[in-house]
Amino acid sequence: MTIASLHAWIVRIPLKRKITHASHSRTETLSVIVRCQLKSGETGWGEGLPRKYVTGETVDDLWPLLRESQVERQLRGGWKDLAEAMALCRSLTIGRPDDDRHCFGNSMRCAVELALLDAAFRKAGEPLWRIAELAKIDGVPKPVIQPERIRYSAVFTSMNLPKLMIRCAKLRYYQFAAGKLKVGIAGRDDVQQARWVRRLLGESFDLRIDANEAWLPDQLEERLERLSNLGITSCEQPVAHEHVQALSHLRRRISVPIMLDESVCSLEDARRALSDGTCDLFNLRLSKCGGFLPSLEMAAFASKHGLGYQLGCQVGETGILSAAGRQFATAVGGIRHHEGSFDRFLVKEPLSKEDLTFGRGGWAPRLHGPGLGITVDETAIRRVCVEEGQIL
Repeated sequence: MTIASLHAWIVRIPLKRKITHASHSRTETLSVIVRCQLKSGETGWGEGLPRKYVTGETVDDLWPLLRESQVERQLRGGWKDLAEAMALCRSLTIGRPDDDRHCFGNSMRCAVELALLDAAFRKAGEPLWRIAELAKIDGVPKPVIQPERIRYSAVFTSMNLPKLMIRCAKLRYYQFAAGKLKVGIAGRDDVQQARWVRRLLGESFDLRIDANEAWLPDQLEERLERLSNLGITSCEQPVAHEHVQALSHLRRRISVPIMLDESVCSLEDARRALSDGTCDLFNLRLSKCGGFLPSLEMAAFASKHGLGYQLGCQVGETGILSAAGRQFATAVGGIRHHEGSFDRFLVKEPLSKEDLTFGRGGWAPRLHGPGLGITVDETAIRRVCVEEGQIL
């Protein structure tokens, strides 16, 4: 199987509402879309969302990174079967040699890797969720039973108290079982908001919080102590990455499990987190972790060493990453929570012809069909295109 062309677009995806958390506020997102066309006719698609405050990269780094990493040379030979395609994707390197965290360029790598995998699995007539068994990555937890549907959790972003109460009422009506409350936002009373969520959604509702690096290490114990009687199941990225080492000793005095997000963007980050004892769980997001295969490796690493993990998403993901997340969720067991598939509720251009938005209770069906299992709308991509170019 030889690649006929590999094309990239930088696209501007407008959001239906402003999304604010402690680290950032946005009304749109700049993303990278990649299309892989095989000489045999199959087409694969990938997506990445560069975030400077996560992996250090922006869309401006796309073309320099691709040149520096010699992606054309890495992919020139193509592959003869699915096993070779997966091996090629595992060896794919997009980044810079001086990056000791091995995560700069991860969103670009995710976009290219997904496009290659989608094309290869379409050619083989296999759904992408089978990659967990076919790639033979040691230790990837498999679902006990292949799920026919996935349950997503809700997210409470920055909103005033009346809007929060309305959101809670809707989630209760639509029977959601879990949600994440963004905390550490200026002008918001975290304790008051968490109390209302707990009061309106009940004791059985699985409530976790995400500080998005908002707190200083010397604030952490006091902030979590004020929330300690509200049944918080985890606290995501409470401090900035430069302060993450402080969690090594703070975790011994904190009862709420700590989840790392911005501080776990690669397998190298995961190894350091384990060695330093800075967390209990990882938030795996395909774009920030470098794609499907690196995320599988990180899930296997966490499982092997007794750490938990959830499947997260990034604000503004279109149907391409929503489909990839659905395939990952179907392939891997032991995922604490699933985030994503907000398509119809959040992005004005989902880029997929299928509606992947979750339904009542957060439930969404497994995707059937080869590759990602969706049809990408190239006309929509061109409608929101900012810049485009040929990779090979």
